Amino acid sequence: MDVLVTGATGFVGRRLVPALSAAGHDVRVLVRDASAYEPPTEVAVFEGDLLEPATLGDAFEVECAYYLVHSMRAGADFEAQDRACARNFAAAASDHGVERVVYLGGLGEEGEELSRHLRSRREVEALLEEGSYELTTLRAAIVLGAGSASFEMVRDLACRLPVMVTPRWVTNECQPIAIDDVIAYLVGVLDAPETAGNTYEIGGPEVLSYAEILRRTAAAAGCRVPLIVPVPVLTPRLSSYWIGFVTGVDRRVARPLIDGLRNPVVVTDDAITDVVAVELTPFDVAVERALGRTLEPDGAAEAAQADGAERR
Repeated sequence: MDVLVTGATGFVGRRLVPALSAAGHDVRVLVRDASAYEPPTEVAVFEGDLLEPATLGDAFEVECAYYLVHSMRAGADFEAQDRACARNFAAAASDHGVERVVYLGGLGEEGEELSRHLRSRREVEALLEEGSYELTTLRAAIVLGAGSASFEMVRDLACRLPVMVTPRWVTNECQPIAIDDVIAYLVGVLDAPETAGNTYEIGGPEVLSYAEILRRTAAAAGCRVPLIVPVPVLTPRLSSYWIGFVTGVDRRVARPLIDGLRNPVVVTDDAITDVVAVELTPFDVAVERALGRTLEPDGAAEAAQADGAERR
């Protein structure tokens, strides 16, 4: 199948492109600066910007296109930028006769007061649904992998603060998923025609509180397990300043991520398991891999080379 990947330089896109190629698909990518992107063998590179429709050219002459774009680094205007990119993508895909689009969005109950970040993910999903193609949406919570802003925030917090004063969101539940499993689902839906036009929730094998995620990440990294003290007064804005100071995560990214933690993000419908078979990676194994380690069969951690992937 001829496939286009937008967001190919991001955390998920960098892994999806070679996986699609290995699965036998003819892959092309759309990037803003072709000179700064080194594609895998036999991957075609098109230069264009989703904020500038006139630059999109022939990149959309494909059967299927993946939408993996998000604009959290745009700061306070990220929602407007996400909105514009989604509209331009939908128009270009429709104009060029793309038959199918695959989108990776975020988990979160429809009836809850979603954070700005999750609202934006859901708004992008709605805008993509307006196209003339069939849309497959996968919704995920925290994706565990080297280069994930969410995981790096968790890792840095877990390892740098022996005592952590946190908002009450640390008791909320989350169902994190390994990046390898996300890629397996994203590739797998192409071989399952019945997934076209449907929305699926994807998650790992364990549901954990954010406090437990922090503790188990610290243990996997060989750090002292932090003492976590929830308090009712730490706002998302104050939290983002605090996280920007303690971790390496850009405060513009930290703010929407932290705001999103107030929403439980757990799979409530596992219908995807009936159509795409993925052997889910245990949480501790996924964390070890994200830290650049491997787990031996007996559960012992062995140091290995780090992933080395740059952050989006």
